[in-house]
Amino acid sequence: MTKKNMWIAGLAVPVMIAMLLLAGTSRLAATDQSSAANAVTIDNFSFGPETLSVPVGTTVTWVNRDDIPHTSVSTDGLFKSKVMDTDEKFSYTFSKAGTYPYYCTIHPKMTGKVVVQ
Repeated sequence: MTKKNMWIAGLAVPVMIAMLLLAGTSRLAATDQSSAANAVTIDNFSFGPETLSVPVGTTVTWVNRDDIPHTSVSTDGLFKSKVMDTDEKFSYTFSKAGTYPYYCTIHPKMTGKVVVQ
């Protein structure tokens, strides 16, 4: 094997490792973006977005970005988070189509809804 061929062969492994790492990163980025699309942010005494539309089978995650505790509780008792402090999360998977209103039990004027299609 010539020096040139050994040099090329020596580059093949690091290049393949880099390609595999980048491929995994793009999949993670796509997953993060799709889960971000299914997130409700709690901030400044409101749920955002106020109405979230998702397909059946979607897991929705509520994230408290406020400085005070909040909850996310469906009006029909389907789901109920614990009290979430800053940066805590709660997730629920919607298995049936419908409209699911919810509110914060600590601050009942805070309301939102998930529309599952």
